[in-house]
Amino acid sequence: MKFTQIPNDTFEKLQLNAGILVDEFTPATGVIGNLLGATTGGVSFASNPSYTDFGEDVDNCPNNTKELKHLDGFDPQMAGTFLTCTPSVIKSLVGAADISGSDATRVIPRNQLLASDFEELWWIGDYSDVNTGNNAGFLAIHLMNALNQAGFQITSAKNAKGQMAFEYHGHYSVADHDTVPFEIYCKAGTA
Repeated sequence: MKFTQIPNDTFEKLQLNAGILVDEFTPATGVIGNLLGATTGGVSFASNPSYTDFGEDVDNCPNNTKELKHLDGFDPQMAGTFLTCTPSVIKSLVGAADISGSDATRVIPRNQLLASDFEELWWIGDYSDVNTGNNAGFLAIHLMNALNQAGFQITSAKNAKGQMAFEYHGHYSVADHDTVPFEIYCKAGTA
């Protein structure tokens, strides 16, 4: 059948498994930073572009005319649910917070955001048919200036694990407003 087929290299280009969340990643070497915690249900990412159609109210102009379409920006979002936590993960989930200098187990919320509340967040998943060893393939999403906008929340249940949902958003910076606050790497593994 002519139209019932798949590319011969399909298995070489699949993203596999749930991936991991880390605070640092070097795509050139594949070196990862600190693993933030175990998750459940996977992690989802959406770039969330927003557009304005400047031709929308122009007489005789069809909606969605490409020459009059304007990209307003992106609101990239990474969401999921942590099963494990540490004081640093709780601080990150609260957003505007500090870890006490006298008690490293105490997270203290604040009423204002600081530049240090915005973090670098990486999701990295296995990619391609070569996904072990030093030359493993990966699909990586770097969320820049990430802030969890869902706040800290926990859901517990009898005979179950506590779950802490998150919804990190990437943010532009006035210091460099032309840099979109996310980037994606797609690297096939090599033998």
